[in-house]
Amino acid sequence: MRVKGGFKTRRRHKKVLGLAKGFRGARSKLFRTAAHSVDRALRYSYRDRKVKKREFRNLWIARINAAARLCNLSYSKFMHALKLADINLDRKVLAEMAAFDPSSFSKLASLASQKLQEANA
Repeated sequence: MRVKGGFKTRRRHKKVLGLAKGFRGARSKLFRTAAHSVDRALRYSYRDRKVKKREFRNLWIARINAAARLCNLSYSKFMHALKLADINLDRKVLAEMAAFDPSSFSKLASLASQKLQEANA
């Protein structure tokens, strides 16, 4: 008697086609094409969870740099001055301040520049 594996095959196909829901055309209908697309999509999603963190850090640094330059400081000098002043705010919070609360960011920058001048003197 020949074993066809109907139940297990159907379950596996159903799982893959469920993951391919929303894909266009054959990618959501045909098992082999859907399996290929799902594998690729899962690889990208794994990779891009890491890339997302990188991209956000770049965005935060760009925002902090732009706001710091309005206060006559470069990004690197500003961050160094914050370390000297013992201010432990992460880049996400600093970027939020730079974008949505510029007055408090400028106070922070002036405090940082004071510390920088004291360290250089």
